[in-house]
Amino acid sequence: MSASFGATILDADGLRLTPDEKRFFAEANPFGFILFARNIDTPDQVRALCGDLREAVGRDAPITIDQEGGRVQRLRGPRWREWLPPLEHVQRAGAQAEQAMYLRYRIIADELHALGIDSNCAPMVDVATPDTHAFLQNRCYGFDAGTVARLGRAAADGLLDGGVLPVLKHIPGHGRAVVDSHFDLPVVADDPATLRASDFAPFKALNDLPMGMTAHLVYSALDERPATLSPRIMGLIREEIGFDGLIMTDDISMKALSGDLADLSRAALDAGCDVILHCNGSLDERRAVAGAAGPMSDAAQARAERALEARKTPDEVDIPALAAKLEALLNGRPDD
Repeated sequence: MSASFGATILDADGLRLTPDEKRFFAEANPFGFILFARNIDTPDQVRALCGDLREAVGRDAPITIDQEGGRVQRLRGPRWREWLPPLEHVQRAGAQAEQAMYLRYRIIADELHALGIDSNCAPMVDVATPDTHAFLQNRCYGFDAGTVARLGRAAADGLLDGGVLPVLKHIPGHGRAVVDSHFDLPVVADDPATLRASDFAPFKALNDLPMGMTAHLVYSALDERPATLSPRIMGLIREEIGFDGLIMTDDISMKALSGDLADLSRAALDAGCDVILHCNGSLDERRAVAGAAGPMSDAAQARAERALEARKTPDEVDIPALAAKLEALLNGRPDD
């Protein structure tokens, strides 16, 4: 086993690393990095930033991004494709939704891989309800567990075939949230049997994926603590859902969680998370999180190395032909 990675995934302030960031990343040795819109300008610039990040830690560290398509996409037009929200994409494709989701994420993977980005925070297999908060609802793939699992598998396959690691989110299910966890802590009061039959089911169906991201919400029938900080929920994810991939927290600085970032980071790791995702903070906050997180546990390191082994060279495809096929599917011409 290689030297332990730091139990963090961290971001950068701008389009290139500052000298202070380079020194910090070399010391902290985070498992990986995440990019945001502030890190994106031109293709050459993004490739150079990815090179900076990997050079800072001296290895081929994974670099992830939120490129769901729709409202949540960091690569935007005119340089990159603009996408419908996932739920609208699925509804437009109708009976061809599975193929359309595969094509969508295979094309997204091509754009990411060309820049040096080799992970994507998708598929999002939260099951929507009529009451799901607007921040989440049109990012979902459907309103029943079976459909969501099937379309989530298609999305994950598209990413993997394109050389990009999928991050399954928000485990074990965020669809019943009626407030935005970026600002408030959602509380879900439904009984465990209902949660198992619906919300948890797509995650169980996709429990073989290499990485997952937690949900910042409370399942009050199971634990009063947010899932990210709950040993009981993390145990359920590992044992009942059967997910043995690398689990990162959702952004530890989101307002759904209250308290000191270092304390929250330690609590999440103690609960059973493998790595802390920290976004949109100052360099001092990143230092505090990295210091609290420390190196990965042996179990987390083994999961991290298995996840990295899932990276593969993209299969060779004709992207313009795939894009034309997808356009035909979305416009009711599946045989074009």
